Amino acid sequence: MSNIVSFADILFRIKLLFIKDKELYAFCYHMTGFTPRHLDLYKLAFSHKSRAIALKQKKYANNERLEYLGDAVIGAIVADLLYKMYPRHSEGFLTNTRSKIVKRETLSMIAMKLGLDKVVHPVMTSHSHNSYIYGNALEALIGAVYLDRGYDQCSKFVIKRIIKPHINIRNLARTEINFKSKLLEWGQKHHVPISFELVETTVDGSNSQMFRSVINLCGRPVCEATGYSKKESHQIASKNALKRINRDAEFRNSILTLATAVTIYTP
Repeated sequence: MSNIVSFADILFRIKLLFIKDKELYAFCYHMTGFTPRHLDLYKLAFSHKSRAIALKQKKYANNERLEYLGDAVIGAIVADLLYKMYPRHSEGFLTNTRSKIVKRETLSMIAMKLGLDKVVHPVMTSHSHNSYIYGNALEALIGAVYLDRGYDQCSKFVIKRIIKPHINIRNLARTEINFKSKLLEWGQKHHVPISFELVETTVDGSNSQMFRSVINLCGRPVCEATGYSKKESHQIASKNALKRINRDAEFRNSILTLATAVTIYTP
């Protein structure tokens, strides 16, 4: 094993002689454990939308497309890992555990440990929502690794460098996330009125009762979901609402603006 590591290190040092952006190349090598083939992908992964980089034909781009791709790739990798780890558990358990592994707070924490704050330098304003910048960059990095090295190498990187050193899956699986409570806490913090409304009760193909609920923020319907109980439908809808709040700045700001107007004009 030592010979393999030594050879990889020698190869890295030889390639480094011919690389223009040596600092980024070395950072990627030490973080991922392999030499990047297309360094521009990694440069793009670390480019926040406030610092878009110039591409060919004078076009500018940021890491949002890579983030979208990385989100799908890490979801597939984690789903595959959990499917093999828990062969007798239900789909609901697997989905819930995957959500806890790939949630923004977890990815942001890991991104900081990997040192992404050293290579991602957003231009922030006083109102910028920057809680998940580094977690988003980690997803973009995963997207870059996938395009640069393929699914198998990307899977090894995610499991070996991200999950195993930083996440205890078995402990995490035993921790229950209450998305409804988290949404209500967010609403209280930002003075956003939140209500849950049961809009439909049906039965599925096996004659099991189904409940469809909608979440209203400031009286505005924003997310709906169906479950085998009202509680389950509330949980799923709350999870989707939180995801939308965290990922869609325009949506989040519109709700906060509406909440401010409601607060001001409430008699």
